Amino acid sequence: MSNKIILQAPFSDQTIRSLKAGDMVYISGTVYTARDAAHKRLYEMLECGEPMPFDFAGQAVYYAGPAPAKPGKPIGSVGPTTGGRMDAYSPTLIAEGLKVMIGKGTRSAEVIEAMKQHTGVYFAAIGGAAALMAKCVESAEVIAFEELGTEAIRKLQVKELPVVVAIDCRGNDIYQSGRDAYKM
Repeated sequence: MSNKIILQAPFSDQTIRSLKAGDMVYISGTVYTARDAAHKRLYEMLECGEPMPFDFAGQAVYYAGPAPAKPGKPIGSVGPTTGGRMDAYSPTLIAEGLKVMIGKGTRSAEVIEAMKQHTGVYFAAIGGAAALMAKCVESAEVIAFEELGTEAIRKLQVKELPVVVAIDCRGNDIYQSGRDAYKM
């Protein structure tokens, strides 16, 4: 069995280039949650030249809307949502420095091209395991758009959040049918 790959967020281009589609990794450090409504707001803010609620450089966004926390817990269940729901906004955010996206499901050709151009990576989180994912969250803090409730942007501190490299920075995609044995 190979060594356990633990990555520290935020991410460098060198780290992202070392990943290959299909790699199982664990993320520790800061991860931000943002779903559809938050992505739309971020996109609109960028178009208006407004400052972002966090610096995108090297950061990871987890497409999740956490359930309310139970007493004594930092967060409730926090499972991934479908990445394609953010495809209209993702190329712009990637161009602004966003390096890592975590979700489930396929991504558009435009998102994959932006990842290749700007050295980004898309991780698949384990769908149906929201309670397990919540156990990896050490702290959670709403940092923007509190009025969106579960879709507010949260800053999470995670320890060994399990993910799979779904699409690497070369465009190799585990969702692609036929999987032409991941190009190098």
